[in-house]
Amino acid sequence: MSGSDDKTIQVWNAETGDLVARPMKGHTNRVNSVAYSPNGRHIVSGSSDNTIRVWDTETGDLVAGPVKGHNFGVCSVAYSPDGRHIVSGSGDATIQIWNAETGQLVKGPMKGHTHCVESVKYSPDGRHIVSGSDDMTIQVWNAETGDLVAGPIKGHTGHVSSVAYSPDSRHVVSSSWDHTIQVWSAETGKLVAGPMEGHTDSIDCVIYSPDGRHIVSGSSDKTI
Repeated sequence: MSGSDDKTIQVWNAETGDLVARPMKGHTNRVNSVAYSPNGRHIVSGSSDNTIRVWDTETGDLVAGPVKGHNFGVCSVAYSPDGRHIVSGSGDATIQIWNAETGQLVKGPMKGHTHCVESVKYSPDGRHIVSGSDDMTIQVWNAETGDLVAGPIKGHTGHVSSVAYSPDSRHVVSSSWDHTIQVWSAETGKLVAGPMEGHTDSIDCVIYSPDGRHIVSGSSDKTI
């Protein structure tokens, strides 16, 4: 699955690389973020047109949206583990939580960051949301109340481009334009590991392996 500057979403066969669904068209600007629902039936997309849309994975039809509420481009979207909610981070520096079926606002806007929220993710247990921002900080939120529970976590010296939870929800990994990766306690915000150095340019994405033993990163230096 991919989002693109051509304003479309496309789904590909992971084994053969073949296109398996017609391009999903509807956004009027760049598609910045896409994510599958936990049951695999839907795809959520966030775009620089300030909207969120939900699509049927099999048919490519729009099933919810355009969901409007952000005042600037939507940089990141993610499903809750139970598939009931969608969290979004935006260039308007806020985070919002939506009903995945109806598109209605459930919580937010959650305010705390001072610049674009580049990345948002639910914890695997669904209790918390982590966010990373161009303000160089990471914040952890209560997914039910919207209250800040940890942070702002400071340590990076560049934009925080990506954040992700460990499978056990205990740790958060972050990547940054400062060329480093850092691992934090999700409960206290204290640094657990890092800065991990090796890339020679901004690191754009980072994620844990399913068993939590490894972290993979992708960078503008063209390496993984």
